[in-house]
Amino acid sequence: MNKETIKLPDQRNLIHKGPSLGILAVVYVLLFAAGIISTLLLTHGAPFPMPYGSVELSRNYYLQFPDALRFASLLEFGSCIPLGIFTAGITSRLKFLGINASGVNIALFGGFAASLFLGISGLSSWILSQPGIANEAGTMRSIQLFGFITGGVAHVALFGLLLAGVSVTAWFRKLIPGWLFGIGMLTAACAELSTLSMINPALSFFIPLGRFPGFIWMIIIGFKLPVSLNFAKQ
Repeated sequence: MNKETIKLPDQRNLIHKGPSLGILAVVYVLLFAAGIISTLLLTHGAPFPMPYGSVELSRNYYLQFPDALRFASLLEFGSCIPLGIFTAGITSRLKFLGINASGVNIALFGGFAASLFLGISGLSSWILSQPGIANEAGTMRSIQLFGFITGGVAHVALFGLLLAGVSVTAWFRKLIPGWLFGIGMLTAACAELSTLSMINPALSFFIPLGRFPGFIWMIIIGFKLPVSLNFAKQ
């Protein structure tokens, strides 16, 4: 009588292969924060010009602190890279864990687009730091507004799709706790409401509300989302 050989599944195939999402989230947050901190240090705390303020104040700021702006633009552009990799990694992991819902693709679109707009915003800041750009008020104003809208409303609103897509799909499969789902959805709602600032600048406070709590969400879910099929089935 022939004995059948029972092959046990390779345990390595039950673990998602990819970079650490938690570390990627931390790198993204650190780069973004470093851009803000370096600007404050290199400009000695000078207030950053908002696009709703005086054109002349903005012009003077860019002419006075081109090196600070250039260094901050490098960090801002650099932060878009770990965000894009995080998006690819977390959507890949959700699919590995058996989630085929449309929310995964929504998260993929939102995260990649948010990364792209953040990078464009960083490049816009670099252009503003170049000699001769800030001297022309019209050119300076156009690039300033473009950099603000891409790194502000556009980035945050699409970042909200990443949060919502991952939060909903992961929570329905019981991969994350309810409180983390709540943080993700509340932050995503603020991110989408930030688009209203395009018609009413007074609503611009939704931009930081849709951005900074998202940093916390990214780090927590990056370390908390299961990497193993065995763990996900428990």
